[in-house]
Amino acid sequence: MPVAAKAPEGRLARLGVALAAWSERWFPDPLVFAFLGIVVVFLLAVATGESPLHVAIEGGKGFWSLVPFTMQMVMIIIGGYVVASTPIIGRVIQGLAGVPKTPRGALAWVALFALLTSLISWGMSLIFSGLLVRQIAQRLKGLDYRAAAAAAYLGNGAVWALGLSSSAAMLMATRSSIPPALLKVGGLIPLSQTIFLWQSMAMAVVLIVIAVLTAYLSAPSAEHVRTAESFGVTFERPADRDAVRTRPGERLEYSPILTVIVVLLLGCYLVNVFLTSPQGAAAALDLNTYNLIFLTAGLLLHWRPRNFVRAVTEAIPATGGVLLQFPFYAMIFGMIVGTGLSEKIARFFAGVSTHTTYPLLVALYSAVLGLFIPSGGSKWIVEAPYVLQAAIVNQVHLGWVVQIYNASEALPNLVNPFWMLPLVGILKIRPRDFVGYTVLYLMVLAPLVFFMCWLFAQQLPFVPPVR
Repeated sequence: MPVAAKAPEGRLARLGVALAAWSERWFPDPLVFAFLGIVVVFLLAVATGESPLHVAIEGGKGFWSLVPFTMQMVMIIIGGYVVASTPIIGRVIQGLAGVPKTPRGALAWVALFALLTSLISWGMSLIFSGLLVRQIAQRLKGLDYRAAAAAAYLGNGAVWALGLSSSAAMLMATRSSIPPALLKVGGLIPLSQTIFLWQSMAMAVVLIVIAVLTAYLSAPSAEHVRTAESFGVTFERPADRDAVRTRPGERLEYSPILTVIVVLLLGCYLVNVFLTSPQGAAAALDLNTYNLIFLTAGLLLHWRPRNFVRAVTEAIPATGGVLLQFPFYAMIFGMIVGTGLSEKIARFFAGVSTHTTYPLLVALYSAVLGLFIPSGGSKWIVEAPYVLQAAIVNQVHLGWVVQIYNASEALPNLVNPFWMLPLVGILKIRPRDFVGYTVLYLMVLAPLVFFMCWLFAQQLPFVPPVR
């Protein structure tokens, strides 16, 4: 197996090592991060004039509000693992894992894969990038597991919302999905005015190139490498999927007959979903459809019900963090939305902005709020009426405002462990083990995002809302 070349570390590599050491020492467990978020939002709401009792009540009301979303996240982990653990997909991932020949090249390869796939689906990017890291870690000696985990997470912290996964862009392009109050303000904004603007695509390309280059240059030298083994992470080979039945009652468990019937029924439904989607096939790929595709594919590729059940059982331990912690993030969401804290902050920014400064203020506001509401679609519903109204007052291109939101909203994902939990379950490490490297990416990408948000806003003419 290739061995890491012993070479002097560059500045990015030294900074990455330093930040990783800091995060391992000081970054709290995701549950503690959620608790700190609750306290900060509570104090901020009270400081802006809200009743402490009212804030607490709204937080409690919101505690279970993300249960459907929580289960969607759980099914993303299960569906991704079930598909990846099949022999066919396993060979594909192994083939991709065999491309890089050096640890430094592997980090760039994982980053590129994560970024490109996130433009199609952030869920696919998160799961398959994590599984790719697992395979590379087993094949390539000297791979820094922390840096590889951060590279696998890059799609969710850089460009996912500039692609087909963008909840905000898809929502604003779908008249039937836009809340009436929001439609009155911003109108219908087609995808040609958001993710398919050349400015948006240029931003995505720039961020991908810089992020991959950062991954390559930040690879630590051999003496600073922390491998998967150093974290006590080992990957067992999947159990034999072709074991024969030992009892007559197991006949159907090992027969593909029922599998084929169920897959055909689900396949008919999925085809109909894409064919009948009013906004086209791309818009039909929401979380529920995505999860059902993966579960259906996993069921078919495992062929026998018994093998499918085994794969699901193996995936369950990776979902624990999501099940425990998402309700506390929902509590933060309830405290912000239920008390009107978001409206107060948004009105403050709108009141102090001009045509020139507005793009930067929106980017900053969206990034900061993303620390406490880490759900792009839900957060857009909260802030869109005020953000778009202020954009109209300042004569800023409304579609580009959506993209400013998308680009800046992704940035806090690099430090908020909310979206790291599925990846943590797959890689069997803690967020504090690799968040130092995601902070490095944040330091590099944030100035670029803010600058491009401002620059392109000056070039795009204002277009009145189309209602």
